[in-house]
Amino acid sequence: MDTRSHGLQSWVDRFNQAELPALASVVQDLQQLATEQHVSVRQLAEVLLRDAALTSKVLRIANSVYYNPVREPIRTLSRAIVLMGFETVRLIGLSVSLIDGLLGRVPREQVQNLLARSFHGAVQARNIAGYMLARQQEEVFIGALLQDLGELAFWGCAGAQADELAEALAQPGADSASAVREVTGTSFRQLTLGLAKNWGLGETVGLSQLGGPAADVVNLGTRIAQAALDGWDTAEMRVLVERLARFIGVSPEDALRQVLASADEAVKVAATFGIGTLSRLIPTRDFPVGESPARPAIRPPDADPLLLARVLQALGATSASRAEAASLLDLLLDGLQRGVGLERVMIAVLADGQRRFRAKRATGEQAAAWLEGFDLPAQTLESPHLFDYVLRSREPLWMGIPATSNLNDLVTRPMRGWFGRGMFFIAPLMAGHKSVGVLYADCRPSGRVLRTEEFVAFQRLARAAGHGLDALSKR
Repeated sequence: MDTRSHGLQSWVDRFNQAELPALASVVQDLQQLATEQHVSVRQLAEVLLRDAALTSKVLRIANSVYYNPVREPIRTLSRAIVLMGFETVRLIGLSVSLIDGLLGRVPREQVQNLLARSFHGAVQARNIAGYMLARQQEEVFIGALLQDLGELAFWGCAGAQADELAEALAQPGADSASAVREVTGTSFRQLTLGLAKNWGLGETVGLSQLGGPAADVVNLGTRIAQAALDGWDTAEMRVLVERLARFIGVSPEDALRQVLASADEAVKVAATFGIGTLSRLIPTRDFPVGESPARPAIRPPDADPLLLARVLQALGATSASRAEAASLLDLLLDGLQRGVGLERVMIAVLADGQRRFRAKRATGEQAAAWLEGFDLPAQTLESPHLFDYVLRSREPLWMGIPATSNLNDLVTRPMRGWFGRGMFFIAPLMAGHKSVGVLYADCRPSGRVLRTEEFVAFQRLARAAGHGLDALSKR
């Protein structure tokens, strides 16, 4: 017989003791680790290892394209923590625990709809945070994901009382707040805060109530996800997009592209977290729940695998040909744009005695402006930027994803002025051991999210061009 609960404490006790005790235990332990000053990799691994299914999912996510674009195999939790960071792995474990704990029960329609909306809002918020709060991206993601924790727990665990509320809400003219209070004896918001306090999630769940930039990001992301259910071309969505544009300092058109790209990304990340079945409930530019979105005016170029193969072959044959450096750079540019399908590409070389970066080749939107005016001083070790870091580390990077969020501070204000905000690829251009310059590429004009296969091809072309330049220098 279904137990009847009424009032905040009654529900909190019920979820902890009868419905979600295992989930509550894991969540409390993971959250406790965040409050301790001296905590080891082993302590985090021990919490996750208590549940074999949780361990397996965390490792699968750690090896996913989203968190591990270079596909370096991660077979242990310790390795995942070293490569991705303690906090990222802890919050992945927290997210998976909550998702599995709520979806692993009878999957009510309300739970699925609410979780899809929460996940979409979390991705929107994390990507907004990437523009201005890079070090809080994962915290913002969790804060947005847990905004409706109490309501999720109710619909997932309340049994007959959930049926009772669903029936009350279905009545014509029903007042939702009154119906919730009548059935539960409290509000969903109070239930969220009560669970959060009991599970040690108070600051995370209350993030949107604390004020400041992080609260603004969480609220904006969740509001965009809610408004998207009514379509992309609505008055409310236009207001939110304009607010986002002012917030991150871009045009409304670029802000819309960011929102649409984040919606597409949410579907992919949902699959990464094992909830791909909810993807049909997340509006995207290609499958809106409401009205069709305003599509970007610029059509992305189609990748040409045959051309890419020919460019790689030609770069590899440089040492045996009479090619010059100029033609090699032209080949590289063509391979990146037409072969890979990247929309904007720039080859910036070291000039003035290796004291400055200047655009040598560029294609796509803003190419003329880059060629005419791009000028970036080469920084000292005391004041580095990303171009300088890439040349010193000799490491290609996919920026705009969690795996590289620790480097976001190296994208300086002048760089954002030249390139805008969002995902991009960057790689060193070397001639043997000699630094030549940097390759930059993005898909900013269409707002399309970059893909793993593009990053792999980008790296191959960068390496092949480096081998070719080295061969030319030895002729």
